[in-house]
Amino acid sequence: MARAMKVAIIDDEKDMRQSISQWLALSGFDTETFESAEAALRSIGPDYAGVVVSDIRMPGMDGMALLRRLMTLDSALPVILITGHGDVPMAVEAMRLGAFDFLEKPFNPDRMTELAKKASHARRMALDSRALRRELADGTVLMQKLIGASAPMVRLREDILDLGQADGHVLIDGETGTGKTLVAHALHAVGPRAGRKFATISCAALSEERLAMRLFDGDTDGGVALCEEARGGTICLEDIEALSPALQARLLTFVNDQGTPPETRIIAICNHHMPDKTVEDALRADLFYRLSALQITLPPLRQRGDDVLVLFERIGAQFADEYGCEPPKLAAQEAAQLLQAPWPGNVRQLINVAERAVLQNRRGSGSIASLLMDDNEQVGMALTTEGKPLKDYVDDFERMLIDNAMRRHRGSIVAVMEELCLPRRTLNEKMAKYALSRADYTL
Repeated sequence: MARAMKVAIIDDEKDMRQSISQWLALSGFDTETFESAEAALRSIGPDYAGVVVSDIRMPGMDGMALLRRLMTLDSALPVILITGHGDVPMAVEAMRLGAFDFLEKPFNPDRMTELAKKASHARRMALDSRALRRELADGTVLMQKLIGASAPMVRLREDILDLGQADGHVLIDGETGTGKTLVAHALHAVGPRAGRKFATISCAALSEERLAMRLFDGDTDGGVALCEEARGGTICLEDIEALSPALQARLLTFVNDQGTPPETRIIAICNHHMPDKTVEDALRADLFYRLSALQITLPPLRQRGDDVLVLFERIGAQFADEYGCEPPKLAAQEAAQLLQAPWPGNVRQLINVAERAVLQNRRGSGSIASLLMDDNEQVGMALTTEGKPLKDYVDDFERMLIDNAMRRHRGSIVAVMEELCLPRRTLNEKMAKYALSRADYTL
């Protein structure tokens, strides 16, 4: 089961703090109570895994002074203040100082629960983001994420350690969903630039004008260009094949001006593979040779043997913990089907299938095999590659990703854009291509 979020309740009145504690505990929170702000500060640190509920009027350090101290410790810590009659102007000032919200006595307990849930969600998101940033700066943690004992994965980890120490620019190639962005982060994190800026941008997500401003020119409001912001560190260019000829020329000039070894390292990621075109065809020859001096090609999942089962088990366990249920148990036939599947979407597709398998298992119906069958409604992924071109599998997988994201977010275009890292126009075009209508998800 996922661990309940903590709530620290601070009030000098015993009956009040016990009442709040009992109510929130019944709502599923892990509560702890303190009779003074001073006592609470001895237990609440910068990464406190919860939220704070505090009265404003208390002897000694009051709620406002506590808020200021907590904001100094961790500005992302949600603090809900309880006010008495006439303290609302003070509470408004507290909101300006960083309080999450406030409740005026006497308050509705359901309103307290609602605020605590919203604050807990915000706290969980902030802590997850903070943990991710730390992981992306820790080469050891990143290397542990590259799971697998197959020969291709052993070679990949060795290549990352070797090329991470090198000075040259790197080109990362491989099919969609193989983890190219993760490898780019790992290359930076295990090398001598680890403590410096790692900046990433997609060459396909912005217009040529916006991309030029972000990369080279800076914006009209005085924003610093990426080439300056990441000086001495690493710039990761995703979708390098989408770079226009004019911007390729500017990037080549920037690379040539770097000297040897380069002050700023470029890691270029190629994300699209067309049958009749390679990244070498898409880039001008001189730029391609400068960027591909060091190159890593990620192995597709179908070539990684038993890694498929290891990944499925690991990812399934994580989703089971998140959803509070048991992970699915694989029958021998289902394991064989996972190993035989072509996985055009690679690890990203496996993650999606594992999540759906956990949800099926929670309902007590369905099977792994059903998720791997082409029923024209779900994955569209057969158990062999015979009789169907790879492009069709990729299209089916892309449709599934968008369909599932739309279902999760109940038709919220903005939320789906953020999850799939797609600009609005691209998402609209793909939804039209796959006959997906937002109206079908908002009912």
